[in-house]
Amino acid sequence: MFDLKLIEKFYKNIDSNIKHIRTKINKPLTLSEKILYLHSSFDIEDFKRGKDYVEFNPDRVAMQDATAQMALLQFMMANKNQVAVPTTVHADHLIQAKNNSEDDLTTALDVNSEVYDFLSSVSSKYGIGFWKPGAGIIHQVVLENYAFPGGMMIGTDSHTVNAGGLGMIAIGVGGADAVDVMVGMPWELKFPKLIGVKLVGSLNGWASPKDIILKLAGILTVKGGTGSIVEYFGEGAKNISCTGKGTICNMGAEIGTTTSTFGYDDSMERYLIATGRKEVAKLANNIRHHLTGDDETYNNPEKYFDEVIEINLSELEPYLNGPFTPDKATPISQMASEAKKNDWPIDVEVGLIGSCTNSSYEDISRASSIAQQAIDNKLKVKSKYTITPGSEQVRYTIEKDGLIEIFNQIGGTVFANACGPCIGQWQRKDAEKESKNTIVHSFNRNFAKRADGNPNTYAFVGSPELVTAIALSGNLGFNPITDTLLNEEGKEIKLTVPKGFELPPNGFQVEDQGYQSPSDKSENIIIEVSNHSDRLQLLNPFEKWDGRDLLDLKLLIKAKGKCTTDHISMAGPWLKFRGHLNNISNNLLLGATNFFNNKVNLVKNQITNEYEETPNVARYYKNNKISSVIIGDENYGEGSSREHAAMEPRYMKVIAVIVKSFARIHETNLKKQGILALTFNDKDDYNKILEDDQFNIFGLKDFQPGKNLNCEVVHVDGSKDKIILNHTYNYNQIKWFKAGSALNLIAENND
Repeated sequence: MFDLKLIEKFYKNIDSNIKHIRTKINKPLTLSEKILYLHSSFDIEDFKRGKDYVEFNPDRVAMQDATAQMALLQFMMANKNQVAVPTTVHADHLIQAKNNSEDDLTTALDVNSEVYDFLSSVSSKYGIGFWKPGAGIIHQVVLENYAFPGGMMIGTDSHTVNAGGLGMIAIGVGGADAVDVMVGMPWELKFPKLIGVKLVGSLNGWASPKDIILKLAGILTVKGGTGSIVEYFGEGAKNISCTGKGTICNMGAEIGTTTSTFGYDDSMERYLIATGRKEVAKLANNIRHHLTGDDETYNNPEKYFDEVIEINLSELEPYLNGPFTPDKATPISQMASEAKKNDWPIDVEVGLIGSCTNSSYEDISRASSIAQQAIDNKLKVKSKYTITPGSEQVRYTIEKDGLIEIFNQIGGTVFANACGPCIGQWQRKDAEKESKNTIVHSFNRNFAKRADGNPNTYAFVGSPELVTAIALSGNLGFNPITDTLLNEEGKEIKLTVPKGFELPPNGFQVEDQGYQSPSDKSENIIIEVSNHSDRLQLLNPFEKWDGRDLLDLKLLIKAKGKCTTDHISMAGPWLKFRGHLNNISNNLLLGATNFFNNKVNLVKNQITNEYEETPNVARYYKNNKISSVIIGDENYGEGSSREHAAMEPRYMKVIAVIVKSFARIHETNLKKQGILALTFNDKDDYNKILEDDQFNIFGLKDFQPGKNLNCEVVHVDGSKDKIILNHTYNYNQIKWFKAGSALNLIAENND
C-alpha cells in the first residue's frame, strides 16, 4: 500500500484543522471548500470565489509519459536532488493500438525505448515512482492505488480529475505547475466557484453513470464549468459505485471544470477495501463527517453553491454525445432522427470501449453481459469492436473471470492497457483515405481527427454497454430500449438490460502490477540525453522580457472557431516528439482554421506574402527574430493539459495570445511559459483584426493586476484601431512574464 503514513497524518490532524477553519469562516462548508482550505498554504480567510488567487500544498503529483518528459526536463533545470512530494510517472500514452495488446506493447517497448529509459532513470534518481508500459492508464492506476478521500493532488493530464470519484480534489495542470510542487513550492490556483449537482432517484435499465455526465455536458457546454468545481450530492450520488463516480468526474474535464468530486460514502469504502486499502477505509470511516459537505450545504444548496443543477436519475435515458464535440448531447431515443436530419453517417464502422473514462471492472462486466447475449442469441456483430482495459489489475482480473473470452467470441480485439485510440494512438487501417464514417466509443473526447487522424470520422461518446449494443447493430440510431436485432436464424431479438458487478466477485487479482520503486542509490544514476536524439532535447531558458513595450508584432494566425489543444499541438504520431521541443514545434497549430481563407494549416507569411503551412511561417519568424501574435476565439485551448501547446508558440517567438476567452489550464500554461495571455475587453474587436495587421502592445512598463493593457492594431493601409486588452495576472504571474517563464524565476530564486 502506498502513502499510508501520509494519509494517517492527514486524517489525524483533520479534526483540529477543520475546527480552526470554522473559527475563521463562520458558515457551513461544502466538501470542496473543506479540502481546499485544508490544503491552503495561506492564512485561512473567506476567499472570494473566482477572484482570489490562493496557494495550495497538494499531497501528490502524477504525470503521464507524454507530458512527463517535458516536466522532468524542466525539473532537472531546478537543481534539486529529490522531489519534495510523492510523485509518480505512468507510461500509458506512447503505446499505439494496432493489432493486439501483446504485439502493440512489444512494438512500443522497442520504438520508445529511449524515452522509457529516460523516464525510468530520471524517476529512479529523483525519488519518483515509475509505472512501466503496460501497467495501465494513469487515472485508473491512481484510483486503484493513490486516491484517498479528502486528499488533494495535481497531475499533468486534464483527466486527473478522475480521482474525484474517491472524494479527492484532483486537478489537471501543465508540467510547469507540477514542477512547482515537485520542488517544494506551493501551487497557485484562483479560488474556484462551486457548482452543486443534486442527484435524485436511482439509475435503472440502460442508464449508466456515463449518461449523467453526458447529460450535464449538454446543459453546461464545454465551457460552462470553467473556473468551477462541480460537487455532486444527494441520495442519487450515494447509489453510484466509486468507479462510476470516477467516470463522471473524469468527463468533468469536457465541461471545463477545475475538477469534480463526491462526498465519502459506502461505495468508496467498498472500493478501498477491494483494492487492498482496508486501513485507509477504517481511518476514513472514523472521520466520515469531515469527508463530505456539511448537511446544511446540501439541504439548502442555493445558499452555498454559485449554481445548482438537479438531475433525476430515475428518468435518465442513455445518451450519445457528438459528433466533433462532447457537449452535443442526444438521448438515444432521438438519435435516429437527429442522424437523419444532420446527414450523419448511420453505419457504425467501429465500437470501442475502455479508456481512462470507462475501464473499470463494472464497466467491462456490464459490456460483457451484452456481448454474452449476442453469443446466446446467435447475433452477429455488425461493427468492429475493441476493448482497452484501464490497468493490468483490471485486465488480469477480467481474463481470470472469463470476460475477455466472451469478447473474443464476438470478434473483439483487446488492446494494451494504455490510452490508445482515445488520444489518437490508433493505427486504424485506411484512416489516411479520410472517408466519411462513424465510430462510437466510451472515451471522453471526440474532437475532429482525435481518434484516428481522419477529419471525416464522426465520433460519438456513450457508455460501454450502449457502445456494445450499437456495435452489435451496426447502426447509430439503434435504441436497445425499444429496437430489436435480427439473429442468424432470422429471429428478432430484444436485448435485456445490461448486468454487471460493481467489484469482482472473486476479488481483484494481478501477478505483476508493473511498478518500479525509486532507487536508494540515486547518486549513482547519470542522466544522459544525446545531442543527436530526435526524441529528447535538454531545455534552454526562454529569454527574459527586455523591459520595453512590444512593437511591430506580426500576426501568425487568426484562429476561427474551436481551437483546442489538439488543434494547437496534435497528439497521435506527434507524441513521439513530446520530449523534444524543437521537433514537436513543427506541429504548431496544424489543426487550427485560418479565419481569412477558412483553411486548416495555411496562413500568410507577412514578410514573403506567400501562403505556407502554419508551423513553417512560425519557424520563419523565429529564425528571423520576429515576434508574433495569435488571435483566437472563445474557450481557446480547451481540452488537454498539454503544456506543449504553450511551449511551442513560446519557442517560435509568439509573444502574445489574444482571444475572446480561455480554457483555464491553457491560460495558466501560457502564463507559465512567459507568453502574454490576454482577452479582448470588447469581444467584437476580434472582427477588427485583418490578415496583414501588425500589433503594438503598450502598458507593460506599468504591468499590474487589474490594469488593462492597450493594443494598437496597425492595418496595411496605415489606419489604426486601438483596443483594450484584459488579463488575469497577479503580481507573481507578472514576475513569470518579466523573468521569461515561471521556471526561469524558480532558477533565479535557487541561485
